[in-house]
Amino acid sequence: MKKAIIWICGVVTLVLVIAGAYLLYGKLAEDNKGDSFVTEPPSSDSQVSEHAAPDFTVTDYNGNKVKLSDMRGKPVVVNFWATWCYYCKEEMPDFEQMYKKYGNDVVFMMVDMTDGGQETVAGAKKHIEENGYTFPVYFDTDLEAAYAYSVTSLPATYLIDSNGDLVAHASGMINAEALEQGISMILDK
Repeated sequence: MKKAIIWICGVVTLVLVIAGAYLLYGKLAEDNKGDSFVTEPPSSDSQVSEHAAPDFTVTDYNGNKVKLSDMRGKPVVVNFWATWCYYCKEEMPDFEQMYKKYGNDVVFMMVDMTDGGQETVAGAKKHIEENGYTFPVYFDTDLEAAYAYSVTSLPATYLIDSNGDLVAHASGMINAEALEQGISMILDK
């Protein structure tokens, strides 16, 4: 009888630990869902801001070199992604939706982290074409952009105002609502 009580107590304890872990995981996941932007400190009024977005060079869909600084004068959304990244692919429809809505007012730079091994230009192009995405895609074949922004996990999104200052960033997947709120932070009023 004593063994049965010990066994029942063990099972009840295990069930309570699993239930507690499940509830804690749900709470932490909700608190850290990555659907919001962290703002950068406000920039000074000087000609060259201490919060200037780091420049980089990537290759466009046609193989031409493009610099982030070429976009100066318009707000820019820079999103780092890869086809092997589940959350990158999950957020892409929201980026497409916002590109269709704001593409005339905001530059979208969807930067594929193209390492040539796990991620290739051909594979990324295939993914874009199969899904009918129309936003501009760029390839970071030298990982210059990733190094400039210290990207260590994907997806990652950066918001840059028309002066070329980094305004905010988000690590992890964001949804359309968060992206739209972020865009409102960089749109010229």
